[in-house]
Amino acid sequence: MSSFAVVNLLDLEDATGGRAPGIEGRFARSHLDSRDLGVSIFHYAASVRSPIAHKHGVQEEVYIVVAGSGRALLDGGVHELRQWDVLRVAPEVVRAFEAGADGLELIAVGSARPEEGDGEMGEAAWPSGE
Repeated sequence: MSSFAVVNLLDLEDATGGRAPGIEGRFARSHLDSRDLGVSIFHYAASVRSPIAHKHGVQEEVYIVVAGSGRALLDGGVHELRQWDVLRVAPEVVRAFEAGADGLELIAVGSARPEEGDGEMGEAAWPSGE
């Protein structure tokens, strides 16, 4: 492991592979050669709602809204987000995001996790009428 690394998040490949139209995600953990931290950037086009949610076994995450606004679905409850909000999410909380009319850009910082990852994906259960 190197003693430092410099990575530009926007230079990384979009890891969503087109599986989520209107959502881009770029993951830097492996590029940073970090033992304990993952850093990612997510861009949601205007009014896009993620149909997929996820949770973790051990990895805690923090999301920072760097542009736009939107909402977070956290264990079935919907929470408003605006620019510069910082959202901490415990590993077991099921989460998904939705962009507002001006889109949503998030930086995600993840803590240590098993080498093979510990994310569990599922359908985002947005409340009806939301």
